Amino acid sequence: MGKHGGYPGGMPGNMANLMKQAQRMQAEMQEKQAALEEKEFTASTGGGAVTLVMTGKRVVKSLTLAPEVVDPDDVEMLQDLIVAAFNEAHQQIEAENAANLSKITGGLGGMF
Repeated sequence: MGKHGGYPGGMPGNMANLMKQAQRMQAEMQEKQAALEEKEFTASTGGGAVTLVMTGKRVVKSLTLAPEVVDPDDVEMLQDLIVAAFNEAHQQIEAENAANLSKITGGLGGMF
């Protein structure tokens, strides 16, 4: 090719570097995702009356209820506390996932 056309039969130098960088980023993201899936996230609501533990795969590992929160006359409150604990654990996972992605792509100057 001509003076400004790149390299015959191959990628231009900058394109090859971008591909290598993208491959490194993909590998790093896969590592962070695997680590996130193994991590446990704990959320408590109602001043510790309900505690939920969830993995990064969004699997609930445990749910602990304080005896005083189990009131047959107020089942709705218990349901609300459980839902709030679940949502809080889910938000923790999402926040960590977003932080990991930001760390990996942070140097790209808004390219992604």
